[in-house]
Amino acid sequence: MIIGRDIVIVSMQSWDVEIGSNCKNIAAELAKDNRVLYVNYPLDRITVLRDRKDPKVKKRLSILAKKQKDIEHIGPNLWNLYPRTILESITWLPPGTLYQKLNYLNNSRFSKRIKEAADYLEFKDIIIFNDNLIERGLYLKELLKPASYIYYLRDNLNYNPYHRKHGEKAEKELISKVDVVVANSDFLADYARKYNGHSYMVGQGCEIDLFRDEDDSIPIAEEIASIPSPIIGYIGALTSLRLDIALMIGIAASLPEMNLVLVGPEDEAFEKSALHELENVYFLNKRPPEQLPNFLKGFDVALNPQLVNDLTIGNYPRKIDEYLAMGKPTVSTKTPFMDYFKGDVYLAATLSEYVQMIKKALAENTPERIASRKNTASLHTWAKSVEAIGESYLKSIKNK
Repeated sequence: MIIGRDIVIVSMQSWDVEIGSNCKNIAAELAKDNRVLYVNYPLDRITVLRDRKDPKVKKRLSILAKKQKDIEHIGPNLWNLYPRTILESITWLPPGTLYQKLNYLNNSRFSKRIKEAADYLEFKDIIIFNDNLIERGLYLKELLKPASYIYYLRDNLNYNPYHRKHGEKAEKELISKVDVVVANSDFLADYARKYNGHSYMVGQGCEIDLFRDEDDSIPIAEEIASIPSPIIGYIGALTSLRLDIALMIGIAASLPEMNLVLVGPEDEAFEKSALHELENVYFLNKRPPEQLPNFLKGFDVALNPQLVNDLTIGNYPRKIDEYLAMGKPTVSTKTPFMDYFKGDVYLAATLSEYVQMIKKALAENTPERIASRKNTASLHTWAKSVEAIGESYLKSIKNK
């Protein structure tokens, strides 16, 4: 375990992100035994120009103008920093000397604000915990000189369009220089181990208590209670980079006697998709995290119809544990990582297999299977994942 330390967390996701965040859960868990400064993703020039009217950008600009405090105390041993800086928007540049110099400049500006906040809070011998912040975390070790640097690898972001030009090279360099890499899947840990021998799989957690319904006290959301059963559903961001729209259209068309319910914000491809033309498909839009159990409870079968590509092949979908924590029959796209759940999740590689597995999941939803799913989810807590992170960290320090 990591106990009694001062930890600075940097992440691609800011604290005010409106979707589930592994890093926020990890920060809250680490703050039980350590002091933690969670650093929001800094503004860049394009975001300021493009999104000035966005409430989150407005708040950051107000903080930048020193009209609001840049450090918020958000919980016991837990602070949130809004960095008073604007970084250069350089992802469009080709690889080369100019990009490297400007990226170092961005890292320097970012580091300066982190150091000021850490000094203000009297943090000493800090541990940096970097949650997939690739380019903007590349030089933090040199600039902040932490006692230790942990890189948390939970997604293969090199294939995200934002990171396509510079991410792969930067991440390999970052992985090679940190003290330890902790990954949420064996696939990602194996990848990291090519560049850093201190790379370990630590799994991830689930907010079990939010989805636990042993006393049947969680009410079904009104919006879903009026939809006829059987209901097959998905909860999460509806993004075409990760989800198979054609597969979802096929599922709805092949099972007209069932209703497909989608709970989450849509990207442009989903908004324009033929899913909106099908009578048995319902879009219930984005919902606050605390309401998600109310929607999930109305599902008869939960789905994870993801694409299999370089971005998704090694990821650990946090929704799987959430589905299982409520005991829901779950059908997911088959990937190397999903073998981790093969005892409790029905796996499919094609449309016909999906249709077959959905029917099978409905038919086999026995009390014994429900109990097994809940038990599996109960083993995947944030406390256990953070304990594994601590053990990996201590192992790497001991062996150096």
